[in-house]
Amino acid sequence: MSDRSAIEWTEATWNPTTGCDRVSAGCDNCYALALAKRLKAMGSPKYQADGDPRTSGPGFGLTIHPEALEVPLGWKAPRTVFVNSMSDLFHARVPLDYVRQVFDVIASTPQHTYQVLTKRARRLRQVADRLEWPENLWMGVSVETAKELPRVDDLRLVPAAVRFLSCEPLLGSLDGLDLAGIDWVIAGGESGPEHRPMDEAWALQIRDTCQEAGVAFFFKQWGGRTPKAAGRELEGRTWDQMPLPAAVG
Repeated sequence: MSDRSAIEWTEATWNPTTGCDRVSAGCDNCYALALAKRLKAMGSPKYQADGDPRTSGPGFGLTIHPEALEVPLGWKAPRTVFVNSMSDLFHARVPLDYVRQVFDVIASTPQHTYQVLTKRARRLRQVADRLEWPENLWMGVSVETAKELPRVDDLRLVPAAVRFLSCEPLLGSLDGLDLAGIDWVIAGGESGPEHRPMDEAWALQIRDTCQEAGVAFFFKQWGGRTPKAAGRELEGRTWDQMPLPAAVG
């Protein structure tokens, strides 16, 4: 965990769990898996559990870290916090009671804004009514291709203050994307040595859909060998829109 982050749409990261495994095409070149392997080799105690080699790998076994629950309590200055940049809070092996503990920490630190992102939209929907949703929690799902569009329908049923989509890595057209009930969309291309290219038309389609629906649009990156290799401009400008305060609540 860290109180600073290089991710453009957040300010800090907090990992009360670590580890994950593959659920869709967006996972194939997972940055967190590559980082976990390095941290395991460096002896970091949080990344010693190995996951299934078919779906994750060294240092990426799902692990909960109760000792990390108190970390945000020490952050006095308000900040935007990405929860579980190295995991998925709604993974099937994260006990629901532990999810509740994470939500309790979020509720007890209202000076911060927390962003939770999952690929496990079905479980999210199934347990949503058994959770107390703090007003400072934004809930999102990853949507990389049209195959993942049903995740948006699951998210719509969640009583979060802000609902958002992360279309990164964007691997195909999201034709038919319905933004009813959605407050914010992040889009971006894949980065890394094995990155898959993003078609400009896919990003423009999402931007135009957001503009038509009055939804905030954030273009994170084109991608490439490194995250900043091709910059962040889309049709000559940077798109850094965030959900409006009026959308919260």
